[in-house]
Amino acid sequence: MPAPGHSATPPFVGRQDELQRITALLDGARSGRGDALVLLGETGIGKTALLDRAGHTATGFQVIRCTGSRSETDLPFAAIHQLCLPLMSGSGALRTVFTEAPAPADTLRIGLAVLALLTGAAREQPLLCLVDDAQWLDTASVRTLTFIARRLSCEPVVMLFAQRTPGPAGLLDDLASRRIAGLTDDEIDTLPAARRPIGDGPVLQRLRAEARGNPSGLLQRPVAGGYAAADLTAEPCRAERGFQDRLDGLTGVATLLLTVASADPTGDPALFWAAARRLGFDMPAASTALAGTGLAEVGTRVLFCHPLARSAVYRAAEPALRRAAHRALAEVTDPATAPDRRVWHRAHAGTGPDETIAAELETVRTRGGTAATAAFLELAAAFSVDAGTRVDRTLRAARAHLDAGAPARASHLLTTVDSAGFSDDQHALFDQLRGRAAFTRRSGGDGPRLLLRAAERLAGRDTRRSRENLLDVLQMSLLTGRTDALTDRVLVAAPAGSDPDLLDAGRLLVDDEHGAAVPLLRDLLLEDGRLHAKRPVLEYVFAAALWDPVVSGAGVESVLRAGRESGQPDMVRLGLSLSASHHAFTGDLATAKALTAEEETLAAVDGRPPATCHRLHVAALTGRPGEARELFTQVLDATGGTGYLAANVHWGMAVVAAAQADYRTALAAAEQAVALGDPFLAGYSLPEIVEAAVRCGQPATAAAALTDLDRRTSASATATGLGITAYCRGLVTGDEEHYREAVDLLGASPLLPYRGRAHLLYGEWLRRRGRRRDSREQLTAAQAIFVDTTMEGFAGRTAAELKATGRTTAELKATGGTGRPPAADLTQREERIARLVATGATSKEVAVQLFLSPRTVDAHLRNIFRKTGIVSRRELRRRYGTAE
Repeated sequence: MPAPGHSATPPFVGRQDELQRITALLDGARSGRGDALVLLGETGIGKTALLDRAGHTATGFQVIRCTGSRSETDLPFAAIHQLCLPLMSGSGALRTVFTEAPAPADTLRIGLAVLALLTGAAREQPLLCLVDDAQWLDTASVRTLTFIARRLSCEPVVMLFAQRTPGPAGLLDDLASRRIAGLTDDEIDTLPAARRPIGDGPVLQRLRAEARGNPSGLLQRPVAGGYAAADLTAEPCRAERGFQDRLDGLTGVATLLLTVASADPTGDPALFWAAARRLGFDMPAASTALAGTGLAEVGTRVLFCHPLARSAVYRAAEPALRRAAHRALAEVTDPATAPDRRVWHRAHAGTGPDETIAAELETVRTRGGTAATAAFLELAAAFSVDAGTRVDRTLRAARAHLDAGAPARASHLLTTVDSAGFSDDQHALFDQLRGRAAFTRRSGGDGPRLLLRAAERLAGRDTRRSRENLLDVLQMSLLTGRTDALTDRVLVAAPAGSDPDLLDAGRLLVDDEHGAAVPLLRDLLLEDGRLHAKRPVLEYVFAAALWDPVVSGAGVESVLRAGRESGQPDMVRLGLSLSASHHAFTGDLATAKALTAEEETLAAVDGRPPATCHRLHVAALTGRPGEARELFTQVLDATGGTGYLAANVHWGMAVVAAAQADYRTALAAAEQAVALGDPFLAGYSLPEIVEAAVRCGQPATAAAALTDLDRRTSASATATGLGITAYCRGLVTGDEEHYREAVDLLGASPLLPYRGRAHLLYGEWLRRRGRRRDSREQLTAAQAIFVDTTMEGFAGRTAAELKATGRTTAELKATGGTGRPPAADLTQREERIARLVATGATSKEVAVQLFLSPRTVDAHLRNIFRKTGIVSRRELRRRYGTAE
């Protein structure tokens, strides 16, 4: 199947009571009953997210909003002006009110004018007013909005306010309110993996405890296992500035103790008290001083009132104070049990280059994974005395940052290096690292040129490293969809190697020597169990050339598992993308969409665009023409119509068109996919050419595509490849035996969409020969697959064929075309849990795989049983076809 390169909406976790209350308000407004609600909660608790959600779900409403600003609290009616501006084009009365600069006594007149404006707009369609950061509203606006909110009972207007707590008492206190609490442990467990807190051991435990269920706190991602300090050059966010304001007026003792607490990522109270004593404080005095700040407390763990309060304190501390805090922590940290933490504190207590510290930072065994290694190497470079050693450590740190999924940091480090005096080996590594960093950008930038240049520098002296660079080029070109001209250049530039590798296999595939390529690929993919870690995308696409989805699936699961275990965002995203594609091609579109949503969430958290290729596969196989066409157009515009992503788009166009029986469009799209010359995707486009060419009356085109397909699939000799070839041969020859062979072979293939198409094509062939009873049997089997997999396009085409055999519309509606009641309306997570439990997995095993608690899995399972009417796990296995 093709490899990865409109978006499902990530689930909204928790807040069900608040969402139900908002939904009730909106429903009431639709019936002419308006109302207002104030959402109260601390910074980052999710007030703005609820307002955004309300605006997104307010179907049929006109939505207007304003946001309070501290800088405008002294400007009368500033918020009212912001809120009403979209409605004022036709309201001369209110504009006159504002321009006449009314006195405070005119508040009633303005309130009546604004009320008239809002209710007038609501006569055309219900109106939703969203007011964020209400604690910063000017007094005149608060009075006016409160006045209006009390007079909405007979108007189709809803007003939602979000106000931060703690805060001063105000006029909004008289309105109905709801205080938003933190997420529960079970709700945190249901967050997409991309949004759960990550860190190692004590750091992770401290973060979850400190967040107290606050979503913004949970999104704090401790860099390098919690070692990397806050970026002191970056501007503090608004919430951090609020916490820093609370530092004003604190005593020097309290400030120093807060700084010590903020400098230790573990929150270990024993370490904190030891450092405090080292600084000359006794426990009672230190405890009293710290508690008096209201920002942190010491119990079983040193906890700040909010994770952002910790970073706010550290950012605000004077450099000398930070150094003193780190020095005390270094002196009391055990060098035997925590050498990494000790040297980290020693480094931050220092003021200049120190080779002893640098060497220890370079060699110490860290517990924070690749990100920690990168952070330690970067700090070691900063403490290096010798210029050459500093360059070497900087390059190694950049490579570690790339491995850890931090290309921006790697790029920054590389800009600090002067390459004028580099040796050829250093130039090659420098180009390689710059190329890898460039490839992380959507366009790929100079990545291909730099990596190819690095390979050429090494070709004469280090063949192995040269070929490794070329494999990097190939993998990254697939990730960015830029294979149009790169594949041939990579294979031509490759120096001869001592042992066959994926470059040799790639050359054989490009030369259409599939018979020779397949045995080599089997050896490489099955014998080298490290490929999923080193070259996950290459492993996946080369496995596609074997037409062996079992091998592909095993590699995909390895990538996703390795990403989750390492906590590296880029590896997790890649695993999610690959897994989404694999699940789409095996017909598990519900899981594919859930994985897509998770990947998009993680991309948004990291400020990166979502991956593309798996979304193309999901859209194509789902078969909704409008949604698919929009995505296809976006990708073609972004790629200029060339490269691997463009080839995937044309394949997807062909699949969607075939589902609509639009064979001319399908033929043109499939031929374009093959014409782009991608050796990895062409094979899966050939069946589309065969079917479309036969339907368009172009037998020569169909026969040529069949010959090419047969050459590819006979080399691998898998049930999947041979089965697809068999139904294509049936299309060309009209021989029933080929259709029967296809159905038999694909019955053993996990690629359900192709199994469904074999039944569909056989059923169509039978119907056209007047064998309606036999045809109905095949078409019903096809429809069962297409409905169960939610392949809407092919389900519609099959339903039309069934109707032509004599099935009534009522029969089709009653069964969903499957001969049994339609599937229950399970959520994406419930569907995935159901399928995992159906394989025999225990609640604990499902919890480990999905990063949930067993209790949460059991709760979902109860919902599944309730919705489906199923009463046991055994019955669930029967439903999903896995019972013995």
